[in-house]
Amino acid sequence: MGQYLITFREVFEAALILAIIFSYLNRTGRHQLTRFLWYGVYLATAASISSGIFISLVHGVLPKSFQLLFEAIAAFVAVIVLSSMIYWMAIRGKYIRKEMEQRIEAIATKGAITGLILIAFIVVFREGLETVLFLTPFLPNEPITTLVGVAFGTTTALILAYGIFITGMKINLQKFFYFTSLLLILLAGGLAGYGVHELIEYYKQTEFNIGWLAEPAFALNIPAESPLHHKNIIGSILATMLGYTVSAEWARVIVHLSYLAIALPSTIWIYKRQI
Repeated sequence: MGQYLITFREVFEAALILAIIFSYLNRTGRHQLTRFLWYGVYLATAASISSGIFISLVHGVLPKSFQLLFEAIAAFVAVIVLSSMIYWMAIRGKYIRKEMEQRIEAIATKGAITGLILIAFIVVFREGLETVLFLTPFLPNEPITTLVGVAFGTTTALILAYGIFITGMKINLQKFFYFTSLLLILLAGGLAGYGVHELIEYYKQTEFNIGWLAEPAFALNIPAESPLHHKNIIGSILATMLGYTVSAEWARVIVHLSYLAIALPSTIWIYKRQI
């Protein structure tokens, strides 16, 4: 579920921006320029897939201890990028259509073909690279679930973006980004906690002692074969979406709750201020 939400949000943002650009070029009689946008999309898609393959290969050849460190760093990077994206969309989301149309007008007026290719490449590759970073912590442990989530999320995002394009961009982007941002904050909080857990596991491998922070804060009496265990069907969905786990170290709990305590109220405040 978390993999689906991540992919859906990232692909939808890229597709939505491209839909705005395509719509503007068509409305202004410049439909002949749309093929250059497609060139940028194709190049960015290939670059994103290559980045994902490269990161997976690097992870696969690392020793066990460095795999733990790699997953911890990937989780922290994903949280930082995800938080930045949520903040940016909260501040600029409602202006995205106007800003993109102004930018495309400037490019198209100059007849800059390279500019159209470049802007499409940047839009798609940025979201593609972010998706790779977000999914890196999940892929080693849940490869099938992650790939299914990517496929399903990509398909539904493209269908929705195309529907919006056909109906004339009538969706309330501010509300859409508000509710998906809240869901992504919950997911990012779980990622932050997961990164701390992997870092603690790395410290254990290297025999580095961080004291009581590595001790269990709680342990639920849920057997490994139970569907509610965080590695099984129901528990894994909750783990991805909310950072659920049957046991957690103090450091993990502190970081997870601290992130939520800061990110949720601040994001809600930013959106409410713009109403």
